[in-house]
Amino acid sequence: MSRPSLAERWARPSVIGIVNVTPDSFSDGGDNVDPNIAIESALRLLDEGAALVDIGGESTRPGADDVPLDEELRRVVPVLEGLVGHPVSIDTSKAEVARRALALGACLVNDVTALSGDAALAGVVADAGAYVCLMHMQGQPRTMQIAPRYADVVGEVCGFLEERLSVAVAAGIHEDRICLDPGIGFGKTVAQNLTLLNGLDRIRAIGLPVLVGVSRKSTLARVLGDPEGRVGSDAASIGAAVAAFDRGVTLFRVHDVRAHVEALTIADAVERGSDR
Repeated sequence: MSRPSLAERWARPSVIGIVNVTPDSFSDGGDNVDPNIAIESALRLLDEGAALVDIGGESTRPGADDVPLDEELRRVVPVLEGLVGHPVSIDTSKAEVARRALALGACLVNDVTALSGDAALAGVVADAGAYVCLMHMQGQPRTMQIAPRYADVVGEVCGFLEERLSVAVAAGIHEDRICLDPGIGFGKTVAQNLTLLNGLDRIRAIGLPVLVGVSRKSTLARVLGDPEGRVGSDAASIGAAVAAFDRGVTLFRVHDVRAHVEALTIADAVERGSDR
């Protein structure tokens, strides 16, 4: 029996809970380095209404260093083993990490490099019949926030995502199992992030579900008047998520699951004019 399309599997709006098994992620770094705590965190987020939880063993915050394969596996495999049978995605750009995660029941690969970081990753996703998220990033985490430049940020992000979509399909990944992420905060200034959020309808026009991860991003703190702020508030995160929902976004990668689920449930009911 074939898998449903990504749009069928996760109806709009669906919330993805973040569980970073890292010591250095920008918001929750160090909170879940103990696998048992990470498993408890993931189960709590699912109980709060997350459609799935995204497990990541390598920080992609600005300035982050690469993590060796063995270390990334050491961080994520025990957590994945403890979550077998639960809806899980793996946040990785490494083919071997994705292969191990999919074998342990992960259903989606969330790749910030859009299948460009490891030539073998597309084949792993295709062979497993898995879902995949392709994200835009200008540069690499270590350098991406050093004076990012665009002539047309929305147009360039759309063009990149269309090109990577073609690569994914050519590798054997079914188009209906792919979603697209504009990469808020990944090689963009505050103004570029806001322009991109405002132009999400153009990314949605590519024809695939769109995922947005704006939760607690520094852009939110800067908009609210803190020029040195590195972490935005949950209230600001929810405001950005509702604005993204209004522009057609399907999936929301967030830290504060319960509040996002409640806010997006109301936004959805208002859009439909019904509580059913």
